[in-house]
Amino acid sequence: MTLPLDTHLKIGVMTIHRRTEPATGPWLPKIDELERFVRQVDDGGYDSIWVGDHISFPIPALDPLLLLAQAAVVSRRLLLGTAVYLLPLRHPVPVAKQVSTLDHLSEGRLIFGVGVGGEFPKEYEACGVPIRERGARLSEAMPMLRQLFTGTPVTHQGRHYASFTEVPLQPPARQADGPPIWCGGRSDAALARAGRLGDGWISYVITPQMYRDGLAKIAVAAEAAARPFTRFGTGHQLFLCLDETYEKALDAATITLSHRYAMDFRRAAERYAALGQPEQVAARLRDFFDAGVRHIAIDFVGPYEERPRQIDEFARKVLPLLADLRGGVGSPTPPTSPSRPNGA
Repeated sequence: MTLPLDTHLKIGVMTIHRRTEPATGPWLPKIDELERFVRQVDDGGYDSIWVGDHISFPIPALDPLLLLAQAAVVSRRLLLGTAVYLLPLRHPVPVAKQVSTLDHLSEGRLIFGVGVGGEFPKEYEACGVPIRERGARLSEAMPMLRQLFTGTPVTHQGRHYASFTEVPLQPPARQADGPPIWCGGRSDAALARAGRLGDGWISYVITPQMYRDGLAKIAVAAEAAARPFTRFGTGHQLFLCLDETYEKALDAATITLSHRYAMDFRRAAERYAALGQPEQVAARLRDFFDAGVRHIAIDFVGPYEERPRQIDEFARKVLPLLADLRGGVGSPTPPTSPSRPNGA
């Protein structure tokens, strides 16, 4: 089958509070910092804000749902997304309550990206969840979330979560049938899950060709499951650094990402990131659009103190180069309902 993709490109910014990398001393995020960041993204003509999720991570990270709830008060326009929420670390019933609440607090602007993680096994150990069960738990939890979002009485019988009978969660989510659930991951199992159960796919650390190949596998799984799609969301979290030259951008990205992931990230940055001058960066985004991406969440890397400059510079110099893909020039893209299939 052919997946029904959006026609235009949306562009958002990844992560609200972020600490200087590397850094020492206490980290004390401030409300004013969040407000300035959200307003800068909104005023710059971006379409969305995205946040990641980890219980334990090499650098400080705040809870994504709480962050987005605060951001929703500052901007009434921007879409809000998780990329991605590690759902298997939690029980899906209280998560459904939290996500449904956030859908109301944002007045229906939420995209709920979910994934399994696993690169930091201590998270699973600390939460008492066998890491080998993470994929199966996510596959069991997603349909449960959909049912709970409706507000109708839900009965569940499964392998990984205790059975319950006729439990409603009120109020129902703001969006009809709840916020769309986009699946993360790039393994064959993750792609098949996106096709069987997801309203979209949001990828991470892949190339445009890998994205194109992934969509083909998702389409096969969706067809096998006879999914009645009218829209399928396609997103990608992209590391990006603007600088005078490609080499300077690569150096800055390598320092940031190597510290963040506690490994040498230079070769990965060369392969997966968008780096260099505005024209080079815009060309990379076009490659992803051609591969099927319709929503790019930009993770600006490099010194934290330079992130406001990068956000402004991208808005001034790169967004105009992509105006034909975004459906307009020089003005913010109005929000639309996030992607979901009929009957999901």
